[in-house]
Amino acid sequence: MKHYAWVLVLTACALGWLPETSLSADETAKSRALPPIPLSLNEVHAWIDRSHPLLKGAGTEKTSARGKMLKALGAFEPVLVNDTEIERFIDKGTAKTQSVGFNDTLVEARTPWGFRGSAGVRQSIGDAKIPDLGFGNSQQVILGGFLPLLKGLMVNPENAELQRSELADPRADVKISQTRQDLFLAAATQFWDWVSAAKYLDVQRRALGVAEERLRQVEGRAKAGAVAPLDVVEAGQEVQRRREIAIGAQRAVEQEQYKMSMFLWENQTPTAPQVERAPDFPPPTAVPTPEIVRADKLQAKTDRPEIREVDIEAKVNNIDLELAKNNLLPSLDLEAAPARAPEKFVLGLGYRFGVELRMPILQRRSRGEVMEAQAQADRLVMVQKYREQQVVVDVDNALSAIERAKERVTAAAESLRMAKTLEEGERFRFSLGATSVLFVNLRERNSVDSEMQLVRAKADYQKALALYQWATGIWARSQPSAMPVNYRVGASFSK
Repeated sequence: MKHYAWVLVLTACALGWLPETSLSADETAKSRALPPIPLSLNEVHAWIDRSHPLLKGAGTEKTSARGKMLKALGAFEPVLVNDTEIERFIDKGTAKTQSVGFNDTLVEARTPWGFRGSAGVRQSIGDAKIPDLGFGNSQQVILGGFLPLLKGLMVNPENAELQRSELADPRADVKISQTRQDLFLAAATQFWDWVSAAKYLDVQRRALGVAEERLRQVEGRAKAGAVAPLDVVEAGQEVQRRREIAIGAQRAVEQEQYKMSMFLWENQTPTAPQVERAPDFPPPTAVPTPEIVRADKLQAKTDRPEIREVDIEAKVNNIDLELAKNNLLPSLDLEAAPARAPEKFVLGLGYRFGVELRMPILQRRSRGEVMEAQAQADRLVMVQKYREQQVVVDVDNALSAIERAKERVTAAAESLRMAKTLEEGERFRFSLGATSVLFVNLRERNSVDSEMQLVRAKADYQKALALYQWATGIWARSQPSAMPVNYRVGASFSK
């Protein structure tokens, strides 16, 4: 019975302590800082799409393209005209004077096909005759038109400028794509340089910690008389050497952070990422198959901004060539318009009609324009072929970089494995007194060098993947990525 009472007492105490302990654990979990989320290359690209000033500056090309379109359309804008003319003269053979004139209110406009027309109302002033299209009290409908039959029909400078302005928007898209491609490639290269520097700093810090721990061990063994005092000096010198290298690695990380900040803009200010956000290298993926590579090459010949830019230049040059060929034609124009010369008032407010033929004899200017445009067209054909072959070479070069970097990763990993084996063996021999601190340091340095070779190989592999994406024009045809989200509400990007 006494034993049963003690069990009840202990159970009650445990139940009494449980809520307080659970609450304390919850508070501890809430107060513990969350680990930083590793920064990814996709997030970097998202920030470039969102706020990079160079990409925003390239986006103004769209506004400029709309301005060019409006400017070209201004040549075909209807114009409201109000014209008043009065002529005072003396009748022939008499001393009688009179004032005759008109007030015209009309709308003039022209079309891209070369036709110009006008329509309105004329109000006569004074005793004027109205032989055509008269109505009301001394009023007249006035119609006019100008029609080129050869030169200027369908093809004319104003229409050519309108067609060029229509290509301004695709050209702006090409510039934006080119800027985006270049920024994404530069950001990918800088991103992996920053990750490599962070990994290098981590390796050097771990190596420094190992050297400091060994120094403490050697100092203890030296006091016990197990090793010579010179081993303490050797271990201390190695600590200072590794500390100096770690300081240099810290500076390299800071330098890469500043370079990386030029791709991460927040509130119109570059933002440097923290070292803690440096991610691990992703595992290698399969090399693209020959079928995929062939398809990517064909797609790249269409999507790469360099190819699209040459295509647009060719279209602009074709417009110039058509205009130059049209200028070789003789000018044959038909015109009908209300009579506007003041001396015609005596005869009445009527119409005039005309046909004009102009034919340059030597056609030097027009023939020179045709030769210039044709030479430009031939040049663009050669440039197009060069750009297409350049795309093929870029894809092959990126593919070669991927394959060689993947082989380097495998070789470097095997080298690191062997270096670690030698390092562990040398440490074991040192614990038995069969070797010296110098040889242990040499083995550890070899391991650090091997690990750094692996880091460089992994970084080059990721850069090669980014180069392949750039070469195939994936970033040029993809839509802007999603906006990044802060890790915590109210937290800035770098925190």
